[in-house]
Amino acid sequence: MKLTHEHEQIRDTLKRYIDEHINPHVDEWEAAEIFPAHQVFKGLGDLGLLGLTKPVEYGGMGLDYSYSMLMAETMGLVNCGAIPMAVGVQTDMCTPALARFGSDELKREFLAPAIAGDMVGCIGVSEPGAGSDVAGITSRARRDGDDYVISGQKMWITNSLQADWMCMLVNTGEGPMHKNKSLIIVPMRDGPNGQLTKGISVAQKIRKIGMNASDTGLIYFDEVRVPARNLIGQEGQGFIYQMQQFQEERLWAAANAITGMEVAIRETIEYTRQRKMFGATLLDQQWVQFKLVELQTEVEALRALTWKAGERYVAGEDVLQWASMAKLKAGRLTREVADTCLQFWGGMGFTWDNRVSRLYRDGRLGSIGGGADEVMLGIIAKTMGLAKRHAA
Repeated sequence: MKLTHEHEQIRDTLKRYIDEHINPHVDEWEAAEIFPAHQVFKGLGDLGLLGLTKPVEYGGMGLDYSYSMLMAETMGLVNCGAIPMAVGVQTDMCTPALARFGSDELKREFLAPAIAGDMVGCIGVSEPGAGSDVAGITSRARRDGDDYVISGQKMWITNSLQADWMCMLVNTGEGPMHKNKSLIIVPMRDGPNGQLTKGISVAQKIRKIGMNASDTGLIYFDEVRVPARNLIGQEGQGFIYQMQQFQEERLWAAANAITGMEVAIRETIEYTRQRKMFGATLLDQQWVQFKLVELQTEVEALRALTWKAGERYVAGEDVLQWASMAKLKAGRLTREVADTCLQFWGGMGFTWDNRVSRLYRDGRLGSIGGGADEVMLGIIAKTMGLAKRHAA
């Protein structure tokens, strides 16, 4: 896809914000195991970067999805994976269905502030017993007059400890599991920086082996009352809406992985050029040269696959297969790049603050979050006609 002058301007603006307002603080936020989401998001919102593809009438820029992919790729310049992931949750995971199917009232109350950076959102799909198996969620919402009353739990929820609202997938009926779910916007707090909504409790902040600067929670919902008008689109269509959101999430994840791998390869080249071993530099070893060449070639292949999927998505095609392929490849390649580069760094690669070791830790989530590799393989097999599609 050929980038326009507008693409370049947006990329330069985001690069400056990363250099000036994010990267200088990354080590501090990683150590604290949380970053100030409202502060960072407000800065991005003021620059118009949280609503690139969202409708103009709610504060967005109304651009096509190639701009989201450009943003995802550029966010790879952040010196950790946690903050790009948190931003991606805001822009491409908890807001697409709201922007596409939400009522005008709902979009003005939750989408517009998210685009402006005044509210932090999160996506509530995964549960302790249902991660990649989205159809297996057990959280429920029953109708009571003009309200839904929600009970259940959500786990592995990025941004949830700071979120103002959650786009929550819940069971709203007893029918087939692909047709009994709905997406509902659940206010997490009583006003900005307020107390948790009655019935919502944070069971624990989850400690992780990577993505340390992002807050991740296990959240309980006990008879939480939400206005019925907070339903996104039609009742019973939540599974379908969420599958559409997953396409954007997986494209974002694949695009975001590219730059981080390129940085790791580039820094490894510089390090091996300086590292002396047996009377020469490590980079003088032909096997090291060839391996780094292979890795860079694979990254370029991933870029081509990901942007081809993006082009098709912009053209209005169903890219379930392509997005799944890109996400699968990104997760696996990140593991290979991080592991190989860490090996070339030797003992320095095993230190905590090394950029490559951080990619090694953060990048491991790529093959789990947003649908595990095995789920991607299953989807691809079905779209290729190799496996049967289950009836809803």
